[in-house]
Amino acid sequence: MNLFFGLIPDTAASAIWAMVVASLLPLAMAITAKAIGGFRLADNAHPRDFLQGTTGAAARANAAQHNSYETLPIFLAAVLTAMLFFVPQSIINVLAWLYVLIRIGFCVAYITNLATFRSILWVLSIACCLMLFYLAIRVSM
Repeated sequence: MNLFFGLIPDTAASAIWAMVVASLLPLAMAITAKAIGGFRLADNAHPRDFLQGTTGAAARANAAQHNSYETLPIFLAAVLTAMLFFVPQSIINVLAWLYVLIRIGFCVAYITNLATFRSILWVLSIACCLMLFYLAIRVSM
């Protein structure tokens, strides 16, 4: 694990890239849901209707998309708040990229129907956000 954290630079750009990747994750899940569900060009007239009619892995990928959109504002606010209150950048970067990696694992667990593991990953991803808020509070005291 230390090898991974050693690869994360200590600049604000790293946290910003983590926010970009996290922001693109719902789009990746939408594309995955459509690919698994057999989306065709004709379905583009009503893509949401198509996704609502999917089942199995495609429906779970669509649910992962929705969940990614639901947690994204919390993550973005947590990173920005931590940066605003001058939490050490190296800590922000590690927690931001850890969130992204956990969320990718969450999406994989969702698609493959590993419900308990998925729930554990969800809690861990939210814990990263809460830790960023906590650190911002601690620094501001």
